[in-house]
Amino acid sequence: MGKRRIIVKKSAAESIAQVAWFIESKGLVVTAEKYVDLIYDFIDKLADTKKSFPYCRDQARKQFGYKCITFKRKYSVVFIESETEIIVCEFIPSKLIFW
Repeated sequence: MGKRRIIVKKSAAESIAQVAWFIESKGLVVTAEKYVDLIYDFIDKLADTKKSFPYCRDQARKQFGYKCITFKRKYSVVFIESETEIIVCEFIPSKLIFW
């Protein structure tokens, strides 16, 4: 099974950190760490070369060639896919994407 290189942009990493900070602010430090690990494991699974993903339904992101996939029905991972790499551009709440 081939794997592509994964690049997480700073803006996406900051969004993931904000989610973790919010969970930590509720007093759930261990849960925040586990949730961040789940997010990065999910992103790592995108590297499989056998999978291809659909373009975003949001027209603005689709025009830029972004592809979207949902994480736990609450967040969307927005990325650019090529044969050799995946560039994660955004990690945003799904309700902010206009279908």
